[in-house]
Amino acid sequence: MIKRSTGEFQTKDWEHNAPQFEIAGKLWTEAEAVAADGDGIVDGGACSGTASVTLTPGEDAAMPCARNVTATVAATTVGNIKAVKVTVYGTNIADEAISEELPAFTADTAGTVTGAKAFKTITKAVVPAMDGADVTVDIGWGDALGLPVLLDHNSTLYATLNHVRESTAPTVAYSSEAVESNTIDLNSALNGKEVEAYFVI
Repeated sequence: MIKRSTGEFQTKDWEHNAPQFEIAGKLWTEAEAVAADGDGIVDGGACSGTASVTLTPGEDAAMPCARNVTATVAATTVGNIKAVKVTVYGTNIADEAISEELPAFTADTAGTVTGAKAFKTITKAVVPAMDGADVTVDIGWGDALGLPVLLDHNSTLYATLNHVRESTAPTVAYSSEAVESNTIDLNSALNGKEVEAYFVI
């Protein structure tokens, strides 16, 4: 195809040119693309049977990069686990203050819930009262990596893990308004090897 002065490319359909786009790439280093860690931010945060509690990151605890957040609940007596929603506070990849209410735990069941927003930092997590004081909550990160762009559709071309192209397309969430809602989740689990993604902007 021939590129015209308008920036578009001439096609065989003379009345309709092909618009010009650019391809952007994003690299996540080995330190950023570490495996998911369910208690990387808060390990065994004690809950209350009567009031909400605020959990704060442990000493030297930090997100490896902008990643989605997970919360894991456990208890000596699982019947004390209540179907409450943890609210996480922190910042996004642009250092803007954000928060997210995670999905509710399943009553009387130990398990993990997964958030959708990418947090660069976490300042605190608020856990509503449980049905007993023997309940603990871990806060960590999942496999979804935050993208530094606002997308209005999934324009991802492909992704690589350890320089090998993923044969299955990654799962991409997008938003043209909130950068923290733009994430990419490879089909393969992250394992501390470099990740690259390429998309049209």
